[in-house]
Amino acid sequence: MNGILTRLGVPGDIQSFFNAADDLCFHYGDTCEHYGEGFHKIPTTANLWIAGNNAVPQVIITSCAMEAIAFITINRQRYPKLDELAFVAIGNKLQQEQANWIRQKFTKRKFTLVFGNDLLGHLTDIKLGAALKNMPLRLKYSSGKVLVYNLDKLRVFDEDKISYNAFQLAFGIRGKIRTRKAIHSLTFLDQLKNDTYR
Repeated sequence: MNGILTRLGVPGDIQSFFNAADDLCFHYGDTCEHYGEGFHKIPTTANLWIAGNNAVPQVIITSCAMEAIAFITINRQRYPKLDELAFVAIGNKLQQEQANWIRQKFTKRKFTLVFGNDLLGHLTDIKLGAALKNMPLRLKYSSGKVLVYNLDKLRVFDEDKISYNAFQLAFGIRGKIRTRKAIHSLTFLDQLKNDTYR
């Protein structure tokens, strides 16, 4: 077991599921995410980090592998069967080719989007949720407002009111996509580090 993850309270079965090595280096194909005492390097890449198998009913998408580990550690009671989950990390910035690959590889699955509890996290939820539905979308920010364009439709949201749910309601969208946000922190990894979930 990894000493850092153990100190964070990550159980052994979760560490095994994610094949957590001593160096906590998570490979995205052309680069890696690296986590250690006092640092966390998350790549910006067109590739993805994936854990679990492709035939599962639920896919959880995060910005990084460590967020995936923190999320499932904190929410384990909701997901008792790890073998029914796949985790995908996109890195620092969502790329269109990433969303296309996820949509094509994981057809007819339930998705949970796990990004930061801030404006950037909410916008990533919206961009990725729309891309998973193959819905063309443009986002623009201006003077505290977020403008969301879909073909000939425009919806305007206050930046402090925008969420994936508000986006779905505004555009009349339904589907198998949900979002989860850390309650006490910006991210689940922050929450795990701060030990506020216990």
